[in-house]
Amino acid sequence: MGLKYERANSWSSVVIGSAIEVHRLKGPGLLESIYEKCLGRELQLREVPSLGQVEIEIEYKGIKFSEPLKVDLYVDECLLVELKAVETILPIHKAQLFSYMKLLAAPIGSRGDLKERNLPNDVAWSPILIFTARPEILTEKAKRN
Repeated sequence: MGLKYERANSWSSVVIGSAIEVHRLKGPGLLESIYEKCLGRELQLREVPSLGQVEIEIEYKGIKFSEPLKVDLYVDECLLVELKAVETILPIHKAQLFSYMKLLAAPIGSRGDLKERNLPNDVAWSPILIFTARPEILTEKAKRN
């Protein structure tokens, strides 16, 4: 996991800065899909490789099939980014992020809540809530959250 984890870790600050820029220009209260498209464009302008939907292979009890997985952004095949513009982050949002990370073998996942008015000070962005697939870190993070 070493190199992939390091790449994801290095991209996370670029993604957060990009999200702050999007929020600064567009403000709070928009649909998640709008923030997603704007953040995708911001990452493109910053030459950050990212995708919005990926095809994954699922194996279940002897069968294999491909399925499109709708993720908000998957940066450089190592950092999963999920955007939320909701009043309350629910446990299912965290569970979804962990499930997607597992399916993609993404070492780091980040969830950003863009409903806040002043992103730099008030945002519930996920460097505060960065999730990692490393079990020893997951245990520590879970204790703190």
